[in-house]
Amino acid sequence: MGFRKKQMLGFGLILLFLAILLSFMIFTLNNLKSSMTEIVENRYEKVSASMEIRQLFSRSDREILFAANDANKEERAESLKILNENHSLIESKIAGLSGTLNNSKAKQLLKEFETQFASYSITEAEIIQKIKSGNSSDISNLMDDQREKRTKVISTMDEFKDYQEGVMNDTLNNSKQTYEDMISFITFAVILLILVISVTVVWMIRSTSKDLQSITKVIKNIDYKNLSVIPRVPVRTSDEIGDIARSFNDMAESLEVYNQKEKDFTEKISEQNWIQTRVADIATMYQRIVDVEVLADRFITRLAPMMGASIGAFYVKRGEGEDMRFVKLASFAGDGKDSGRREFRLGEGLIGQCALEKKSKVIDDIPEDFQLVTTGLGEVNPKSIVIAPVVFEDEVVAMVELASLETFTKLQKHFLNQVLDTLGITINNVEGRMEIERLLKESQAQTEELQAQSEELQSQSEEMQAQSEELQTQAEELRMINEQLEERNRETEEKSKELQVAKLNLEKQAEELKLSSKYKSEFMANMSHELRTPLNSILILSEMLSDPNDSKLNEEQQEFARVINSSGQDLLTLINDILDLSKVEVGKLEVVFDEMNLSELPELLHRNFDHVAKKKNIDFIIEKSKNVPDIFFTDEQRFQQILKNLLSNAFKFTEKGSVSVQIQKADEENVAQWIQTRGASNWVEIKVTDTGIGISKEKQKLIFEAFQQGDGATMRKYGGTGLGLSICREFAKLLGGWVIVDSEEGQGSTFTFFIPSMPEGFKNAGEAIAASPEVAAANHDDSAAPFGGQEEPDVVILDEEDRDKAKPFCNKTVLVVDDDHRNIFALKNALKHEGMEILTAENGYECLELLEKGNDIDVILMDIMMPGMDGYETMTRIREQSKFEDLPIIALTAKAMKGDREKCLKAGASDYVSKPLKLDQLLSVLRVWLTN
Repeated sequence: MGFRKKQMLGFGLILLFLAILLSFMIFTLNNLKSSMTEIVENRYEKVSASMEIRQLFSRSDREILFAANDANKEERAESLKILNENHSLIESKIAGLSGTLNNSKAKQLLKEFETQFASYSITEAEIIQKIKSGNSSDISNLMDDQREKRTKVISTMDEFKDYQEGVMNDTLNNSKQTYEDMISFITFAVILLILVISVTVVWMIRSTSKDLQSITKVIKNIDYKNLSVIPRVPVRTSDEIGDIARSFNDMAESLEVYNQKEKDFTEKISEQNWIQTRVADIATMYQRIVDVEVLADRFITRLAPMMGASIGAFYVKRGEGEDMRFVKLASFAGDGKDSGRREFRLGEGLIGQCALEKKSKVIDDIPEDFQLVTTGLGEVNPKSIVIAPVVFEDEVVAMVELASLETFTKLQKHFLNQVLDTLGITINNVEGRMEIERLLKESQAQTEELQAQSEELQSQSEEMQAQSEELQTQAEELRMINEQLEERNRETEEKSKELQVAKLNLEKQAEELKLSSKYKSEFMANMSHELRTPLNSILILSEMLSDPNDSKLNEEQQEFARVINSSGQDLLTLINDILDLSKVEVGKLEVVFDEMNLSELPELLHRNFDHVAKKKNIDFIIEKSKNVPDIFFTDEQRFQQILKNLLSNAFKFTEKGSVSVQIQKADEENVAQWIQTRGASNWVEIKVTDTGIGISKEKQKLIFEAFQQGDGATMRKYGGTGLGLSICREFAKLLGGWVIVDSEEGQGSTFTFFIPSMPEGFKNAGEAIAASPEVAAANHDDSAAPFGGQEEPDVVILDEEDRDKAKPFCNKTVLVVDDDHRNIFALKNALKHEGMEILTAENGYECLELLEKGNDIDVILMDIMMPGMDGYETMTRIREQSKFEDLPIIALTAKAMKGDREKCLKAGASDYVSKPLKLDQLLSVLRVWLTN
């Protein structure tokens, strides 16, 4: 009997018994399912529905008692609402329950319940009507009738529930008996099935194990490390196991073939990797080579060991036409003399013939008198020679010849062909660079020679003019000399014209650069206006909303307003930083050198950063050496801004540990390695050290560039724009100093600020930072900002006396002239809050029209940048009218260019406030002018 028939017979018996067992189980489970469905989906749902109806009924009864006796008017209305809802729910559940009943007794009980509930509902409706009308005299009789009907309703519902529970218990007992019968049959069937399966399996295993053992023995003897020879399985039967043996033998043969192909493929890949690695090595060598001789020497020195060559030479083409020849520029492992030919022509010798034919040649039969390979122990003849041309654009530009003690392999020849494919391009590029350098040097030499000739001609011209006056008698000789001079003068004039054209070109370029600088400055000023204008309304409105005394918002909403205000202040700081960098970049940022007291610096730093240290729970240490002078000459505002940025960074990137500041006198020799020290009376170094995240070595130069941080992750975690350190270094340069960093990633950082004392100012920087009215002066009021800008503003609470001082704003009329509706909205709300009446105009024309109408206006808030008629022209026209000479006009602008304050006052403004406005500052200015 074949293996297949044995399997089919054995598994057929097993499947037959399994089918019988499963059929009985399915039949029994269907009965159980029907019983459980009857219990869960029918009886249980009916019992549950009856319980819900009883609960709703009981709740309605409690509510009607409460409404009739104890409830006030509002509670009574709520109870009556609940009664209506419960009554609707009871009716819907009775209707749903009626549709599911399939038993006559159950239907009879439910019908009786509906009749009693309807009678109860009539009595309940009468009680509700009495309660609504307020007539409580007859309620007691109705309540007695209602209690009797309630008892009947509950009794009928309990009888219905008990009947359904009894039916459910009978069904459950039947299901238990069915389950026990099924378990007994399954136990008997499983035991019988196990016996049948065991007998069948033993019979199948014994009949097939002998053949499988022979196959297993062969498989165990396979050497998996060497699949080139695999043993074969003997075929003894013609059944499926025999087929397995034959298939295994076929597979063994295929594996032997595949193993051989894999070895061949691996060898080819290894050869290709060998070639690519060395080609990349040589390609890397080409970088930064600007001389052909250097290229030749490096190439032959690198190529020969890779080719396994013992001697070699490199020839480069020189000349064209009949003068063309190939000259040796480099050799490898010569005998100390001039090894090989110094040069050759096309067709001269084997190497010349290869150059002529543009083909490579390999010579393996070497004559005995050929060039010897020399070592320290003696000399030996080479076994193989390869001659190869270097071709660029179908022209031979160089020749390479190599000799080896071993025969060159096919792999080495292929590698040489790939290397020479790119060498021609490299040689052409290097020769091109050399030619450019040669032409540049010749041009420079000719320019110098022309300048010398021009000076010589000028000298000769003066000398000849003197001789002409003294030697009038020598007319003929003078005429000849004059002709020569005229010819030279013509040459000189031509050269002078050329120089004049070059001068005009340079002047034109200078004008273009100047115009570009002007456009850039105007762009930064306009950007200042466009950014500060919307920021003005954000800051004013958020400041108003965050005021706890005047705002109607809750604490959380006030906190939101404070966050908006803080974010606006951060944006304003960013705008100022960008404008600072722009002014430094064009070299037009003013610095004012004056004396400052360094002895007050530690106290100032403590006052502005102690709260930050306490908040982050880190130590803040300041040490000042005794040898540091108390009086120091520098720009105090920029000096403080540098320290603020350094300390802000230190606290930002330090989570634990400490931040320390060391102030000491600097060693001028130590400072000299970073910056020139001439012109300073003494030097001070300030070290800001932290134990924060640190900076890697490769990132320490990058962090001083604008908008750069150590990496993207630092920016995402700690925030910031990367402007702080860039501003620090630029400001330090303006003050004559420098900023350096010493840091190790994960170990903290030390920023050292070197600054000189400059009693007479920094003369070298004076030219670079001269003031210009065209540069945006967005920080003209920076001196008023407190050092250590991280402190949050204190909340001011006005007492009665302060509120009396605010009365100057009451019933005062202010005219707001601005083309931006956001600013008008912000100012309107802020000033209305102070009791002022507001008039608005969107440009100068509307402003003049309102004034002409005779409106009683107490003060004008005038924006400068407006379409049509701007603020300057509007103020000028107002002041031309004598009746408005004393009218207070406060100029508001977001452009804030250098000199705008003086320009506004000259145009007629009484005062000047820059945007974004600080509400306290604006109110203070208004209070001054309204009280005057």
